Amino acid sequence: MESNTEKTFADFSGSWKMKSSENFEELLKALGVNVFLRKIAVAAASKPAVEISQQGESLSVQTSTSVRTTHVSFTVGESFNETTVDGRPCTSFPKWETDCKIYCEQTLQKGEGPETSWTRELTNDGQMILTMRAGDVVCTRVYERD
Repeated sequence: MESNTEKTFADFSGSWKMKSSENFEELLKALGVNVFLRKIAVAAASKPAVEISQQGESLSVQTSTSVRTTHVSFTVGESFNETTVDGRPCTSFPKWETDCKIYCEQTLQKGEGPETSWTRELTNDGQMILTMRAGDVVCTRVYERD
């Protein structure tokens, strides 16, 4: 019998640029973002640069757009505080769905809104797929290494 002590996970490290985005404005709409702010957000987020550094199950993700830069650090399997796409504070709990995919459920710290979550997945051809969900609306963004 073979012992599997050290599990290996996908390495998300690197500089990423967005190749495609589907349903981002619909996602903002589902979150109740007004039309003016949606247009600004969609324009600003059309070319985000993402920098990820990873050590084991600890990730640091910095997303830069022309309007703002966000930074979040977390360890898979431990809850952490972040903000939803529309800026509301939430508690997030990331876990490995597969060896190449992190699923993260977000719980609003106060107030009400649709259930939100995100996943990051590395594909066999080296792309990273970020999905963001708000209720029934799913936004899919495909990134490739810069």
